[in-house]
Parts: sequence; structure tokens; C-alpha cells
Amino acid sequence: MISIVSLDSGAKVEFLQNEEDPVDEEKKDSIPIYPDLVYEYKIAELNNMTPIELEYNERVRRYIDVYTIERREHLAKIIGLAELYFPIFEEVLDKYQLPLELKYLAIVESALDPRAVSSSAAVGLWQFKINTSKMFDLEVNSYVDERCDPYKSTEAACSYLQYLYRIYNDWQLALAAYNGGPGVVRNAIARSGGKTDFWEIHDYLPAQTNGYVPAFIAVNYVMNHYEDHNIKPIKSKFIHLDVDTVKINKATTFKRISEVTKIPVETLQYLNPSYKLDHIPKMKEPATVILPEKKIRTFLRNEKAIYDESVSKKEYEQVKEAGETNGKIKVIHEVAKGEYFHKIAIKYNCTIDDIKTWNSLPTNDLNVGQKLDVWVSPELARQIEEERTRPKQQRDTTDRYIYYTVQRGDTVWSIAEKFNCRSISELKEENNIVDENDLKPGKKLKIYLNK
Repeated sequence: MISIVSLDSGAKVEFLQNEEDPVDEEKKDSIPIYPDLVYEYKIAELNNMTPIELEYNERVRRYIDVYTIERREHLAKIIGLAELYFPIFEEVLDKYQLPLELKYLAIVESALDPRAVSSSAAVGLWQFKINTSKMFDLEVNSYVDERCDPYKSTEAACSYLQYLYRIYNDWQLALAAYNGGPGVVRNAIARSGGKTDFWEIHDYLPAQTNGYVPAFIAVNYVMNHYEDHNIKPIKSKFIHLDVDTVKINKATTFKRISEVTKIPVETLQYLNPSYKLDHIPKMKEPATVILPEKKIRTFLRNEKAIYDESVSKKEYEQVKEAGETNGKIKVIHEVAKGEYFHKIAIKYNCTIDDIKTWNSLPTNDLNVGQKLDVWVSPELARQIEEERTRPKQQRDTTDRYIYYTVQRGDTVWSIAEKFNCRSISELKEENNIVDENDLKPGKKLKIYLNK
């Protein structure tokens, strides 16, 4: 049974009482609203997976409605941005041994906008005021605002959260203190008669801090169940795998980096929000610059030109472009279940950009059974052909093997991954590899292949 509710926005909302109803085209664009029991059950499931207390109530429901009804497109953008920023957050949270769910705090704080500025002048993904940022050695000057740096601000946020949890030994109170400050929470506890449960002191907290924990719980829910609300992510310009960092010791500008590497200035601004005036000053410590991963090599090979504007375009080192086929032979690779770009690139001694260029692939999406053109060296092509044409009964024995010539950059792990070996230890034992430094280019390895 479906009842239609009219909202001020004019959106059509469907109250779904039977999740087994057949889905028609009209429903795909609808805005589902579920009974409280559904939200309570799903949040209880999330609560089982985190030391942060997640509970459902009317205040949490209100924030769920904000994200899934009133600000659906905003949430869709946030979900896309999460593919760029969440891996950064998770790595630092893990380093500090903090709950990974704290990554959702940045959504409550800034909606994953690294240049967000609040009405109280808090800045960045984790919303630090200038005085608080000094406590965590975040540099703020005329050229640089490290509150906008995704890496350094996340370090600072984790350090602060760790400190707040030591004070309260309760994550809900620590989150409230992150928003309002330890003094605000301490005063609320005193006014409540010494109570230390967030829901018992929330009436004594300022309005913004009062709603902070409910908003955090709601974000945990919507980021895990947005598909249930027919919300489709809006992809970010980059995901985490698309970018990498370089360290530089000299001053330069986005304009100069763009001239030499052909990275648009707008891309440099997007990836490096901590540099205010498109200028990277010479700092006490090497400065970090975030670049598209496929341009890292271009940057490194042309550093002299980037720092020295007197170097002419003719002097830029020419870097091999992705998708080169000279001297190579084309083979066809069929994507198997569980395969991804990195695994395929390792197998064929190429890069992800090579594969995407050869096949005109605009995204990182792969489908099982998809056929890819891959260009390989003549030697690897012969090995692939020998494996393909070997009689089936011979190929199916557990003793089948090939000889492989070690290439520059190979490691025992990458070779084992490339040929899906049964184990790294077997590969080392069969080839008398004691020290991996002995793995020199040109060395012949006997490799047993899995079925």
C-alpha cells in the first residue's frame, strides 16, 4: 500500500509499507520513507559494528529526512566525494586506532568541502578555528592554510578526537566536545547535576552542539543505506586511486606546474585547496602537492623546469605517453570475476592508463566477461600463446609451469600476483631466492601456475 505525501519542494514521497512490492519505472524516481522500526533496526545493525553508540530516536529521524528528502542532491555529491577523501581518513584513523566511523564526522562538519568556512570562521574538512589549528601545528599564513589540507587536517582531527575521548571515555560526549569545545560539555554535565549521558545533558548544550550527535548518527545511516532511498552518487572528478603526492623543496606556482605538466590550473586548485593564491612557497619542511597519478612521472622528470622558469619548452624531458604500442603485440584479456585494473596491469607489465587508453575507457568500471585489448612485449605474448595452445590435459596438471625473465621493477610479490602463483614461499623456494635483492633483471624464474 502506498500513500502520497506532498512536500514544499514539490517532490513526490512514497511511504513504502511492503518492501516486496514490484519496482516500476515510476518508483525508481520516488523518495521512499520507511517506518521508524526499519530505521531503528538498520541503525542497530550499524551499532553492532562500532564502539560509538548509535541509537535511533525522533531527533535522528529528523536529520535522516534532511539528507534523504530535503538535500538529496547534496548527499549524492557527498557520496561521490567520499571516494576521494574516505581512504585518507581511514588510513589516519587506523594509525591512531580510532573507530573508522569517525570518517562520517567530516560530512557533518564540512560536507567534504576542504574549503568550507563556517559562520564562526572554522575552516576545512574538519572545521578548525585558527587558534585551535595552532595547537596541532597547522600552518596558516598568507599563502598556505593547512586547515584545508586533507592529509594534515585529518592528522590534527584524529589527534584532537583521541584527546577528547581520553577526557570523557565516551564517544558521544567526545563528539559533542569536538563541536562545542570541552568547556561547553563540562558545563552541561555540571548543570545536569553530574549526568554523563549525552541524551540526558543535551538540553543544557547550545543548539548546534545539541544536534551534533543526532546528525552524526543520521550520517552513519544515510552513507550506508542511500541506495534504499533511491539516491544515486554523483561521481567526483577524482577518486583516491586517481591521485598521488609529491614533495617539493622550492617555491613554484600552479601556473608553472600547469605549463610544464599540462595539468589544468583548475585541477591543481581542486586537489590542493590549502594553497590560497595558487602559489607554493618555500617552507621549513617539504611541501606536499597532490597531482593526478598519471602525471606524477611527468612532474618528477621535469622538476628543474618547474622550479626554473628560464628553462624553455624545448628542454622539457619528453615522457612516454600512456597507450604506446610500438614494438608490442596485442592480446585479448577477458575480465574474470574479482579482477580489477591494478591486477590486470600487473599481469601484463603495463599501467592502468595504458589499459584505459587502449580501450577508450572513461571510468574505472569493469564488467565480468568484458574483453580488453592489451599490448605486451613479444616475449610475454609468446608465453601467453604457449599457455593458451598447450593441450588441455597438460594444462590441467598441478605441475604446469613456465619460465619467466625478471623485468626491471619486478618483486617476488608482483610476480606471484601476476601469474597467480600458489604461494610466494613456493616461488622463492623453487628458485633459491633467499634475499629479494637477488631478483635482478634478466634472471630466469621457474613459476608453477595455479589451475
